[in-house]
Amino acid sequence: MPLDFDSHPPHPMTASLPYRQDLRHCFDLVEGLDRQVVETWLDQTREPLARLRASIGTGSHAFLDQPDRADDLAAIRTAAAALARYPTVVLLGTGGSSLGARTIASLADAGTGLGVPGRPRLIVAENVDPHAFERLAAGVNWAEAGLLIVSKSGGTAETLAQAHALLGRVPKPAEQAWALTEPTDNPLARLAARYGMARLDHPTTLGGRFSVLSAVGLVPAAILGLDIAALRAGAKLARDAALADPLASAPAWGAALAAALNARGIRTSVLCPYIDALGAFGQWYAQLWAESLGKGGHGTTPIKALGTVDQHSQLQLWLDGPADKLVTILARETKGVGHRYTKAELADPALDWLENRTMGDLIDVSWRATAETLARRGRPVRLMTLPTLDERALGALFMHFELETVLAAALFDVEPFDQPAVEDGKRLARSYLKGMA
Repeated sequence: MPLDFDSHPPHPMTASLPYRQDLRHCFDLVEGLDRQVVETWLDQTREPLARLRASIGTGSHAFLDQPDRADDLAAIRTAAAALARYPTVVLLGTGGSSLGARTIASLADAGTGLGVPGRPRLIVAENVDPHAFERLAAGVNWAEAGLLIVSKSGGTAETLAQAHALLGRVPKPAEQAWALTEPTDNPLARLAARYGMARLDHPTTLGGRFSVLSAVGLVPAAILGLDIAALRAGAKLARDAALADPLASAPAWGAALAAALNARGIRTSVLCPYIDALGAFGQWYAQLWAESLGKGGHGTTPIKALGTVDQHSQLQLWLDGPADKLVTILARETKGVGHRYTKAELADPALDWLENRTMGDLIDVSWRATAETLARRGRPVRLMTLPTLDERALGALFMHFELETVLAAALFDVEPFDQPAVEDGKRLARSYLKGMA
């Protein structure tokens, strides 16, 4: 008998949110893991939730304050309008300075990579592979391009290297280029002053991987014509719902599940949207989860996937490999949507299963079949379903996973807002460059 995916889940209640979380297919599949065990972990989120709730408006957890901000919207829209005059906008940044923009761009063009009609082509340049970077630099008409340089600290090696390689090609950097960095004396700020670039301030207390609802994500969103107020409104809705009692908090349930599974050796977290417009969301999530939790021997490993693509690549491992994974499926309502296949066009009795069905029907049954197969194999699977995907829903998802990550950090007893091991590598890289023969 098929699993029941359609009745309202008994926990947590997410009816007022633009997404629904269902954990029922996580319980009683792993030895010793039932709802009561997860609720024991859930109870431990009460104190962290109270601290987070009390911190709103104090600046101590700046990511929680972004949904309430309106003071920066005029500057964000001014920067976006100035850059949107050009047919191409190149964003220089990496990690938290780029992954949110990529995710937002995927929402704008439905994950096609084709851009948005009537809007600039947004190119996100993250890496310093010289072959790829020179190809990019040569392929842009810099007389008709805007440049957005993003680095919270203002000292990101890759971003500064990119900026110095490109600014000599930009005819009027004082008009065409913007810098987004902390309001401190830093290399990017000094570079902006040198070229007369306009600047936007990055909040000093807001970590890069938590910055998607600040100007870091909202300037690209506005360039692409998205409703930036709706992104923040969705995040506010999710935040306010989540910071109540843990029994009603979707992120707290997610964090408690992660901790309970981790205690039983399940230390891999697969995020698999069956939505092309969320294809880049997995990369954003992977940085957030990995860099926030991977400390002192703790943490679980995130894996980015995309349905149905990864049914034909990774699914075999999830089903028949090590039983060490939680799979989270993100899906939207698609029944009856898209091209409808007729008997005449199919013209093959072997394809009678597709007759009078739509493309949306196919992806709908695909994620359901994947979830059911995983559960039958004893692999825990979390379902997150969306009636629709728009700016409000994406903002809510951003906030859900930011809160889930911070609460999981509390349960794992790690500091979620630093990355000490990464900083060691950055220092070494600079040292190697200085000593290079």
